[in-house]
Amino acid sequence: MVFYASPEAPAQCAVEISHSLKEQPRLHLRMGVHSGPVSGVVDVNERVNLAGAGINMAQRVMDCGDAGHILLSKHVAEDLEEYEQWRPLLHDLGSCEVKHGVRVSVVNLYADQVGNPQLPKKFQALKKRRAQMRWAATAAALLALLVIVAGVAVFSRYRVGSMVAAPEKSIAVLPFANLSRDPDNAYFADGIQDEILTRLAKIADLKVISRTSTQHYKSAPENLPEIARQLSVAHILEGSVQKSGDAVRVNVQLIKAATDSHLWADTFDRKLTDIFSAESDIAKAVADQLRAKLTGEEEQVIAAKPTDNPEAYDAYLRGLAYTLKTSNNPANTLAAQKYLREAVRLDPKFALAWALLSNVDARGYLVGSLQPTVALREEARQAAETAFTLQPNLGEAILAKGYYHYACLKDYEVALRYFEQARQFLPNSSLIPESLAYVTRRQGDWGRSESYFKEAERLDPRNVRLLTNQAYSYSLLRRFPEALRKFDQVLNIIPDDVDTLAYKAAMLQAEGDLPRAAALLAPLRPNADHTSALETQVYQAILERRPAQIISRLKEILVKPDPALGYINGRLRFWLGWAQDVAGDHAAAQESWRQARSELESFLKEQPDNSSLLGDLALTNMGLGDKAAALALSERGIAALPVEKDVVSGAGPIETLARVAAQMGEPDRAIAALQQVLSIPGTGALDKYMPLTPALLRLDPMFDPLRDDPRFQKLAASPAPK
Repeated sequence: MVFYASPEAPAQCAVEISHSLKEQPRLHLRMGVHSGPVSGVVDVNERVNLAGAGINMAQRVMDCGDAGHILLSKHVAEDLEEYEQWRPLLHDLGSCEVKHGVRVSVVNLYADQVGNPQLPKKFQALKKRRAQMRWAATAAALLALLVIVAGVAVFSRYRVGSMVAAPEKSIAVLPFANLSRDPDNAYFADGIQDEILTRLAKIADLKVISRTSTQHYKSAPENLPEIARQLSVAHILEGSVQKSGDAVRVNVQLIKAATDSHLWADTFDRKLTDIFSAESDIAKAVADQLRAKLTGEEEQVIAAKPTDNPEAYDAYLRGLAYTLKTSNNPANTLAAQKYLREAVRLDPKFALAWALLSNVDARGYLVGSLQPTVALREEARQAAETAFTLQPNLGEAILAKGYYHYACLKDYEVALRYFEQARQFLPNSSLIPESLAYVTRRQGDWGRSESYFKEAERLDPRNVRLLTNQAYSYSLLRRFPEALRKFDQVLNIIPDDVDTLAYKAAMLQAEGDLPRAAALLAPLRPNADHTSALETQVYQAILERRPAQIISRLKEILVKPDPALGYINGRLRFWLGWAQDVAGDHAAAQESWRQARSELESFLKEQPDNSSLLGDLALTNMGLGDKAAALALSERGIAALPVEKDVVSGAGPIETLARVAAQMGEPDRAIAALQQVLSIPGTGALDKYMPLTPALLRLDPMFDPLRDDPRFQKLAASPAPK
């Protein structure tokens, strides 16, 4: 059996089976539980089946036990330890050797009436062997004592060196200080730092930490050894930039982190038109200091001059600075797009700027920070094609081609080929494994996706976007304890981040823990550009059925809607109508929904395949009582984003259909859709980062018409929130 709901679900099922078997003593059954990747397959008889490493490991865990045992892998047990009521049932057995000599850590789950408290026979045999070996070891220990005493001094001398050390040819480039009189020149210092880092990252013999991990540090921090430990590097490059007119001064110093000692420092004075030579000279000098071996091609790459036009380069650096900001909201994305368009207008042969423009467009198209129109998709394609035509061996251009196929076309196989091709040109780029993680996640290959995320994290250990997306993966699989731990990692880097706190609250809502969610949301006051956080607050008020305060907040925001948000303003009006309806002000709700429908429909012509927009329109027409339109739009949303094409987002439109059918008097369709949604991972209809759960079925007013249906009651039944 396979469960997607939560780590408790398989354990609860095993307990219920074990309890039932007490009445059937002739039935001898053992059970193994593991959490890992599972995929749907079609077998030789053309029947749908399940396979994957997760099932294989569950089988091996089970093989360690005898009749009556409920054995868990250590991974599952750690998840269950998050829930207080499971802790007394968990008994660590140690490790057991299974097929191919692999050792797995096993935990026995038992209580008075369930499971088998006896030590499994495999562990009994292991215990006996250890006892025999202990006597032999005692004699050997006496003989070895003199050797140990003699070796203590030697070991003590080398103990520090024996610990896992950072590679000697490893470096992190910290943010460069802006020493210009004009604070608006901060973008220039950021850009110079990133360009030097990018050149270093193209040297395969070096390990270079991505800027997304270093940008949260100060430009000249005091605790360099600790920072180096956090980033797993041996060296740190610090610097400053001073720009005055067309003159630029760049100061840099290379520091050996373990001793906090300077290895090399220099000052580079250049005209703005010659700034590339400073970037190249610094990269070469650092590579020489670290004794990195450069191929002839790498020497050419780090010496390359991306444009001869200083105005185009300045526009590129301004656009780049906006792409490096933590918040991926419409304001930042539009600003990046504006400056990058200006860069390629000033120099149509600026391949690097074309590549970055394509990436900005494609990412905005995918995540909704730009309106996902046909025109935007076409600009992303043209920009990627132009960059690739100008410089076929530019890693960023190849990456842009891949991201366009992934984000805009959902052509995953082609995207994978481009990302793998880009690896040879971008050996230190965390964007490659990160992008591979996104693609394989959309394909439903969760195990490979998790492996790629971990590879990216090794290159970029403090990249909050990367860590947040790992948390999303766990939440989509309803592995909430693991997701919460990842979100806590993010908050250690960017404390009090509004979006991250709201994501945690949304997860608590999904688990049915409204009091803890409310405590996280209460101090937050997100604006409309933090749409997800704002919607999480609205949903909290609706789940609590106390929406008066949030109605006032939504009205305040919608007095002056932000044009950059596009159809999102119409979505916020839908939420306002729903909150008003829950509050009992049905006339106001109808008026809000009429306005929402008008606003949303105005975007449909340019965004005919936008499943989120179609879903918003379906729910709005549902509120207005237009059953035919609501159902038709729901079905259109499913056709635009079938779950077979997009495992991550395909569940959302199915949930929309369930909600519409529930409200429009179609309980059979609603139940069928809910059964499908709850059996698969994926996003929700209301929150693209959080799946539907049994707890939400119990709380959400939209499902009130189904409350008396025994089929719904069964779906909504699950352990109480902890």
